[in-house]
Amino acid sequence: MENVHQILAIAGVFIYWLLLGAIALRLVVKRRTIGVSFSWILVIYFLPLVGIIAYILFGELHLGQTRASRSKAMFKPYGQWFAALYQHPQHTPERQSDHARAISQLCDTQLGIPSLSGNHLCLQHTPSGILNSITQDIDAARESVVMAFYIWHPGGLADDVARAVINASERGVAVKILLDAAGSRTFFNSPWPTQMRAAGVEISQALSVSPLRMFFRRLDLRLHRKIVVIDNQIAYTGSMNLVDPKYFKQSEGVGQWIDVMVRLIGPAVPLLNTVAAWDWEVETSERCLPEPPGLPQAPTEDDSLVQDSLVQVIPSGPGMPEEVIHQVLLQSLYQACRKIVITTPYFVPSENLLDALITAAARGVDVNIIIPQKNDSTMVKWASRSFFAELLKAGVKIHRFRGGLLHTKSVLIDDEHCLIGTVNMDMRSLWLNFELTLAVDDKVFAESLRALQQGYIDNAEQLEYKRWQRRPLYQRVIEHLFYLFSPLL
Repeated sequence: MENVHQILAIAGVFIYWLLLGAIALRLVVKRRTIGVSFSWILVIYFLPLVGIIAYILFGELHLGQTRASRSKAMFKPYGQWFAALYQHPQHTPERQSDHARAISQLCDTQLGIPSLSGNHLCLQHTPSGILNSITQDIDAARESVVMAFYIWHPGGLADDVARAVINASERGVAVKILLDAAGSRTFFNSPWPTQMRAAGVEISQALSVSPLRMFFRRLDLRLHRKIVVIDNQIAYTGSMNLVDPKYFKQSEGVGQWIDVMVRLIGPAVPLLNTVAAWDWEVETSERCLPEPPGLPQAPTEDDSLVQDSLVQVIPSGPGMPEEVIHQVLLQSLYQACRKIVITTPYFVPSENLLDALITAAARGVDVNIIIPQKNDSTMVKWASRSFFAELLKAGVKIHRFRGGLLHTKSVLIDDEHCLIGTVNMDMRSLWLNFELTLAVDDKVFAESLRALQQGYIDNAEQLEYKRWQRRPLYQRVIEHLFYLFSPLL
């Protein structure tokens, strides 16, 4: 019997080290960044068994066989839909600024999605203004309402949106709502889904979470987009989930969440609708490609008063070209000549982004990063702090916003060109989740974003390098510990 135990023990050790070797070989073959590979090696070798299980569940970008097969089959029809827009009268690459041209060429190559001019954009930045505006537009809907969100949390003005959705469906408007299963768990456990379905609303969960699914799909893969499209004519996207901040995460001790949404009218709206249609089809296998943008209207006497933004819609996520938004971010930073202002709630940059920020500061660009003073993620908070000393020493200005959890995700380049959407500056947004950002080439819109960002800076503490270097030793130790795992956050 003792020999049997010895044989089993030896076999167990052999299998364990075989698994370690196989995962290490897999990391080498996948050719990820050195930081990501090194972090996973630390996890699997210093957390026996737990590290192996963690890598199997979270180590690779598994969309799931069904979704992956469906996405592959969708490339051709969706690609044809986007390709036709290159012949649209409002695809005007000759009007692009230098900033926009490089990003547009990148998106042409990677995504096959053109930029379109002739859009009217409105930057909304108060919760009541955003939710009331969405409610009013849904109340006026005549044909369709499409919504996709990471979080829908009941309470306050969010319930007004829910009632507007039910009323719209009852008067014959086709309503489709896609919500992330994990992010919107509270909503799915509330009475609202039952009431909506009873009124004829189609609701689907994206990326359902269950113990069985973890063996077939990466568990922490999430639908992080925020999209509302009404009648294929009006759209919203930005950083705000479908929540009223007064009723959301009040016990976290970080204050109310501060967000923005962009309200769009123009030819870019059907593109957002098509991104939402992609997500809907991946989950339900139901195709609902929208009508393409119509032809531009004839000029009127008031044309000089109409905003004419050139917009590049940039989706990312599994099944789409890898790291496209990461590449767009890098391109934007390296093009900056005078000023960069970034707002992000979660700042855990890749090695390339860190280098781009430091390089920009070294060549005299005024680089500003605005982050919340208090964060709802302990791991991200400490990992983020580990980058501060290097950035401050290089001349990057770091502002910690005091007025709540600053959740706005934006990048403003030279006060002229901007990126705005759902993307955090961390590896989860840049490599893992389904995200969406807009590259906006319009000085008028950029000015509205500049004024908003300046308001954030005015209500923030600017860190000083010498003072930061005097922080306690125990904080440095914690920062360095989380820095080792920052490529995985």
